Amino acid sequence: MIRVVLPAHLKNLAHVTGEVRLDVTGPATQRLVLDSLEARYPMLLGTIRDRHSGKRRAFVRFYACQEDLSNESPDAPLPEPVAAGEEPFIILGAMAGG
Repeated sequence: MIRVVLPAHLKNLAHVTGEVRLDVTGPATQRLVLDSLEARYPMLLGTIRDRHSGKRRAFVRFYACQEDLSNESPDAPLPEPVAAGEEPFIILGAMAGG
């Protein structure tokens, strides 16, 4: 089971509170987690990744185990504590401006 923390605006869009828990089949990767998340909550399609290219949106960041995973390959394995459900996979909306 993978624990996912969404930013408030995506929680509202998906009509969830707290963490989202996903059962994923296979090695836990960003792509697999996001595929599972979008399959379960289709209203999130296009909000985290571009619908056509699958690339992360510019102001969306991914964190786990106190590490920024945003620029990691989407097919790289997530840290073991995330795959084991001990630590959450965090999706965060980045801040911009001055």
